[in-house]
Amino acid sequence: MSGPLSHIRVLDLSRVLAGPWCGQNLADLGAEVIKVERPKTGDDSRAYGPPWMKNADGEETSEGAYFMAANRGKKSLTINLNHAEGQRLVRELAAQCDVLIENYKYGDLERYGLGYAALAEINPGLIYCSVTGFGQTGPYRERPGYDFMAQGMAGLMSLTGEPDGAPGAGPMRVGVPVIDIFTGMYATIAICAAVANRAVTGKGQHLDVALLDSCVALLANQGMTYLATGESPKRIGNTHPSIVPYQVFPTADGAIILACGNDNLFSRFCKVAGREDLISDARFAKNVDRVRNRTTLVPILEEVFRQRGTEAWVEALEEAGVPSGPINNVAQAFANPQVQARGMQIELPHPLAGTVPLMGSPMKFSGTPIEHKLAPPVLGQHADEILEKMLGLGESERARLRAAGAI
Repeated sequence: MSGPLSHIRVLDLSRVLAGPWCGQNLADLGAEVIKVERPKTGDDSRAYGPPWMKNADGEETSEGAYFMAANRGKKSLTINLNHAEGQRLVRELAAQCDVLIENYKYGDLERYGLGYAALAEINPGLIYCSVTGFGQTGPYRERPGYDFMAQGMAGLMSLTGEPDGAPGAGPMRVGVPVIDIFTGMYATIAICAAVANRAVTGKGQHLDVALLDSCVALLANQGMTYLATGESPKRIGNTHPSIVPYQVFPTADGAIILACGNDNLFSRFCKVAGREDLISDARFAKNVDRVRNRTTLVPILEEVFRQRGTEAWVEALEEAGVPSGPINNVAQAFANPQVQARGMQIELPHPLAGTVPLMGSPMKFSGTPIEHKLAPPVLGQHADEILEKMLGLGESERARLRAAGAI
């Protein structure tokens, strides 16, 4: 067995990010993932560029970096879902799959005879995961949805950014499409749970995962702050609403993140900083006191941090066991020795680029380790292999379907 889900086959009808991220997770876990794309154009994200991947000669290929981020480990097959024979092929493939992922608008696939009810008649054990903006129920279910919209509608943007009155203040989206990613993660968890349940009951089921739901769930402690008080939390920049000091401080040559998650860590920090007097100060002795007296403590610590450079602070605090770190750019993050040691950058052969650098999976298994084998596919790369292996379609039949526009 290679990977904990190597016994699972997935039909991935999704595109862009949330659904494909889920499919990529399952591929990382060992599942055979068949990505069904539109003929000629493929996944929408194939056109999201620049940047484009480059070959060994430094020339741009037709493969965009965005698409490469969410489709490693998959096999690509193009099928025209508007064509009756294309719909038939999807039904025949679904009959031989354990999981189907789709992120079409509510009701779209039912018009093609590819909704859950229709496919469950063919394959009662099928786990059918629908990923949408607003879910399969509720007044917004027919609306299209995107990550940016979810961040705004669920309140996440109201919590992100500098506080009112500060330079650059205003609602801000997170720098990566975090709701697409978290929705894909929730979908992955739901699918794994449904696979475990099917092992007991023998039955599949319909999973309903939505961007808006996922963003509301992601509010976590800030959501609970509202539920506990009835008041919406405010933007507070790089500080923490319930822990002090837990924020960015300017240093002599840059900036540092200090994360004193408890009183013991604050005490250790004060010793490193040469400010043992703050430990016994009644205004700062306990975290609850430091939160109440944040506006008094923070300027004191800002002055302390300006006395040394970032590297010197990180070394001293690391030796004392106090959580801290620099604010790296992306290049510095990939160059970090810990990131490299954990295998978070990999390389795989690619038919157009020769070899492509990719991000690795963060999941580590002792008994069923993840093996990255397939780079994100070029459009339709595995069509003949899939159609012959799974459906027994010979060369002449595949040629007929291509001529008819079904594939």
